[in-house]
Amino acid sequence: MSRNLRGILVLSGLALALMLCLTPQARSGDVKTDYPKMAPVEQYMMERNAEIALARTAAPPSISKDADVMVLGRRGYESAAKGTNGFVCIVERSWTANSDDPVFWNPKLRAPICFNPAAARTYLPIVVRKTELILGGKSKEEMFETIRAAFDKKELPLPERNSMCYMMSSQQYLGDEAKRWHPHLMFFVPLADKNSWGAGVTGSPIISAPDVDDHLITFMIVLGKWSDGTTAPPMKSE
Repeated sequence: MSRNLRGILVLSGLALALMLCLTPQARSGDVKTDYPKMAPVEQYMMERNAEIALARTAAPPSISKDADVMVLGRRGYESAAKGTNGFVCIVERSWTANSDDPVFWNPKLRAPICFNPAAARTYLPIVVRKTELILGGKSKEEMFETIRAAFDKKELPLPERNSMCYMMSSQQYLGDEAKRWHPHLMFFVPLADKNSWGAGVTGSPIISAPDVDDHLITFMIVLGKWSDGTTAPPMKSE
């Protein structure tokens, strides 16, 4: 597997859930980052209509035009448009990353993501809860502690069968190194053996990323086209 591939964004907070261009040193916990703390909240915000439009770029128009859309408000995600197909599109911010990810407080990160109905019911609540905690003034450590306790108390659900999302926006910004990376699909599964999906074996298009904090494993498949139908750059290999 190439260094570029090992450094992919894997939104697992779903998620997002994030392995963004991490070196072995960063993964070991000795993280050096340009974003050691939360920026002023204004830097994470977007103009409402611009955020709605960006959220809809996560999936092909045939899906996103009929999806619910939520946008980030001062206290968390708010309903901005009602849909009819059960999908929900949002723009995730940096705090959906893993706790040791250097991008965790990057105010520039914008990750359009469109959840299918199953993921909207069982993965989106994790994203919403994390966001409410962060905007409510919790530290990163307090947020993760609260999320772990919520899972222990069964206040947050495990991924429902068939939970997945689209991340196909050519306008995504997944970090200062990854930038828009590649269009991809993500599938959320309760912690499981990656070998059951054939993830990571030679020739397999499936990438896996376990996320113990969120009690799930994310499987990802890279695509060749953005949501607008234009061709995406091929995945580089060594």
